[in-house]
Amino acid sequence: MNAGIENIRKRGSRIVAEGYHMLPAASLMIAEGVISSMDDLKKPFVTIINSYTTQIPGHAHLDRLGAILLDELKALGFNVWYTNIGGAICDGIAMGHFGMKYSLPSRELIADQIETIIGAHPCDAWIGIGNCDKIVPAMYNAMVRINIPSVYVSGGPMLAGENNSDLITVFEGVGRYSAGKLDEPGLRRVAERACPSCGSCAGMFTANSMNCLGEVIGLALPGNGTIPAEHWVDREEGITELNPARIELVKKAAHTLKACLEKDLRPLDIVSRQALDNAFVVDMAMGGSTNTVLHGLALAHSAGVAYDLDRLNWISGSTPNICKVAPSRPEVHIEHVDRVGGIGAIMKELAAGARTVLDLNAPTVYGTLGDYVKTCPEPDGDVIRRVPCAFSQTGGLAVLFGNLAPKGAVVKTAGVDPSMMEYEGSARVYESQEEALSGILAGEVKDGDVVVIRYEGPRGGPGMQEMLSPTAAIVGAGIRAALITDGRFSGGTRGLCIGHVAPEAAAGGPIAAVRAGDRIYINAREGKLELRAGEEEIRRRMEQLPPFEPKVKRGWLARYLSHVTSADTGAVFEI
Repeated sequence: MNAGIENIRKRGSRIVAEGYHMLPAASLMIAEGVISSMDDLKKPFVTIINSYTTQIPGHAHLDRLGAILLDELKALGFNVWYTNIGGAICDGIAMGHFGMKYSLPSRELIADQIETIIGAHPCDAWIGIGNCDKIVPAMYNAMVRINIPSVYVSGGPMLAGENNSDLITVFEGVGRYSAGKLDEPGLRRVAERACPSCGSCAGMFTANSMNCLGEVIGLALPGNGTIPAEHWVDREEGITELNPARIELVKKAAHTLKACLEKDLRPLDIVSRQALDNAFVVDMAMGGSTNTVLHGLALAHSAGVAYDLDRLNWISGSTPNICKVAPSRPEVHIEHVDRVGGIGAIMKELAAGARTVLDLNAPTVYGTLGDYVKTCPEPDGDVIRRVPCAFSQTGGLAVLFGNLAPKGAVVKTAGVDPSMMEYEGSARVYESQEEALSGILAGEVKDGDVVVIRYEGPRGGPGMQEMLSPTAAIVGAGIRAALITDGRFSGGTRGLCIGHVAPEAAAGGPIAAVRAGDRIYINAREGKLELRAGEEEIRRRMEQLPPFEPKVKRGWLARYLSHVTSADTGAVFEI
């Protein structure tokens, strides 16, 4: 890292708490109320980093959880710094307009903020409290980057809405409305009743996938990903309140941080190649968001762990998909997974009935994975299936390769209809998400098409915006078509939707050579993505392409696209 972070790893808060030359800093700590006298300097300092904002439903209650965490840490004898970070984005609100281009870049922005806060205000340990799509991986990345004792705790998932609805019900409702299958009053009612509480959106979307995987990687406590943010007080009246189980988890996280500090247990003692294998095993078993691949690779990069994209197919080959949650199974939500034992119950069944690379001896902030699993119930057989009755005997995600994706592309096989696992269709090409969405809603896309959306990758977008709107519009309209893109999808996407195509069009990837009417072959079972054109023809087309012209030339996004790498390496910065 740098000399400052190295010094914090060695000395922690003693950098600012010892020596007469630091008494001016102590005076300011009295002014801010963190200490009450110079004697308090003898106590360890911990920092709460909260991403609270009312702009995201997953964060709207984090101020209350943060206050509980603050009191608990003070009661444990710590001097507590408490700060909020900015840049947190609600992907659902940013979806479908230019603002989504800021979403993936915000991961780097948030991790940089945390490094800045800890670097300038040295502490002995820190605890992140957050939720939602880019904030969770940003906190994980910061944990391994700074590598002092730390714990992450989430705000928890949202409850499902009326008739087991969720945010994806609304997005797909827009597609149904555009196809004349739902009237405007019906669409408005769906929108009003699908998201009844605070918390990260109710399905196995990106935020909940990453919160669940935090338990498996070992940076967060059991229940982190599945205990709902709120519980029902009066379902008929739509009244909810903070979930006591979530409050208890937040308090427990404070005690866990204290234990990590006493043991000098650090994130890089936990995040290893095996920890990432464990995470991807569970990811495959529960059919998590395709974005977990992007964020898992970024975490590996931050931790200095070599991890290749094609390793995921090897893991998938021995991992049964034993749990499907919305959007793959619309009637099942995170709260249902929690009721039947959560992520630990999934691991318990994998350990007992499957030959995966899951290692229950892996260390975590709470002990080992085995310590967690032995307290969990057996699978219920429905929400979490037994291995012999798995939805499939291979994992819920797959990486595809071929002349359209030499460095890989990702598909959520758990969300693909079995009849679409092998598919060939005619290319309908769009140069942006906005152009594609307009075309879909206008009825341009027909059964048998392969929608190609390009120049939406990390550099091309820039920012690799999620494309839930066009995928939901296709599903909602009932169109039998595939979609491929060098951009990415929401965890709420379902259907034959292939993202993260690498290299991206902006980097001279073959996806830039596709022309309208070309035949494209997809085999999700065998991991193939092919443009049915000769290699010489593809090469000729590539030579004729004009140089890539960035869409943004000033500001943060311009700086981002000049440093960001390809999706197959996690879309991290080169420096």
